[in-house]
Amino acid sequence: MIKVLVVDDDFMVAKVHSGYVTRTEGFAVVGVAHTGADALRLARELKPDLVLLDVYLPDLDGLSVLRELRATEDVDVILITAATDVETVRQAMRGGVLHYLIKPFEYASLRDQLTHFASLHRRLDRLDEAGQADVDQVFGARPSAKPVLPKGLTVQTARLVETALRGASGGMSASECAEATGVARVSARRYLEHFVATGKAEVTLKYGGTGRPERRYLWS
Repeated sequence: MIKVLVVDDDFMVAKVHSGYVTRTEGFAVVGVAHTGADALRLARELKPDLVLLDVYLPDLDGLSVLRELRATEDVDVILITAATDVETVRQAMRGGVLHYLIKPFEYASLRDQLTHFASLHRRLDRLDEAGQADVDQVFGARPSAKPVLPKGLTVQTARLVETALRGASGGMSASECAEATGVARVSARRYLEHFVATGKAEVTLKYGGTGRPERRYLWS
């Protein structure tokens, strides 16, 4: 089993990510930390193979934890964070993280990274020496965090609806989305509800006259 340490200041998020790891064959959560200090302590004590590391921690920031892990522990790191600024991404890359996952994401996105990590380990364990072809495979293309869409929804239309919703500063209804994108109202609503279900959009109810309230969607 590949031993994983989950680090996140949010107890619920840490629980969700731990559940994702447990669902993935060949992986086991050996510890959970909610602060940078605890992350370093547990890394020393538990000797995990992989750390899922958040950036925003209450004491040390995740990049500081990453640098300390690199200096003292033999462990790989996947950064999992809401940080989208380019400097954080650059520092993570320089720190040697295996991948950078932006919250929120679905199970499939993390599963792909975990299975890729496992395949790299299996490949290296079979080698006594690495030729150029082996190195190219190890450092080659990594799996991307592909969005998983419900049956009947397409990536192209999802991007169209996302663009329209991002551009609507005050949010929009399914009818307004349909008019802006040219897709049917029923289809527009399916995409909008998918974004709500995956945490990418929020929905509010607008009460007017008689009848049901209007559902209005806003990109998170």
